[in-house]
Amino acid sequence: MNDKDSLRPELRIAIEAAQDKKAANVILLDLSGLGAFTSYFLVCTGFSTRQVSAIADEIEQQLGRIGLKLMHREGRGDSEWVLLDYGNFLVHVFTERARLYYDLERLWRSARRLVFPDTEPAPLPASLEQGAAEA
Repeated sequence: MNDKDSLRPELRIAIEAAQDKKAANVILLDLSGLGAFTSYFLVCTGFSTRQVSAIADEIEQQLGRIGLKLMHREGRGDSEWVLLDYGNFLVHVFTERARLYYDLERLWRSARRLVFPDTEPAPLPASLEQGAAEA
């Protein structure tokens, strides 16, 4: 049994939905006992604003199928950060740049972390990809 199997169903579904849309660096921060306004942050990365939106839309759709209602959404279209508020947990979908800038993992460093491996390797930055093609 892996860490994902031991989670509440709605968290597991949100993680799997993000991974289905090729989200990278998927991390669940357990904020229980830290005096936070929610119990969990699910944080993940998309490599374009279009992918960020697709990841958030998929999570919202899959959780809607089990009857979980979204309380609030921030960010649409070309946003570099989309926040989905489900009350007991928040989903943060960032571009790489926005994730580095806001650095929620550092801000909540005392939270227990569950890291979920990427389902496929992250794409190489264009500068590295070009160098690899020339080699």
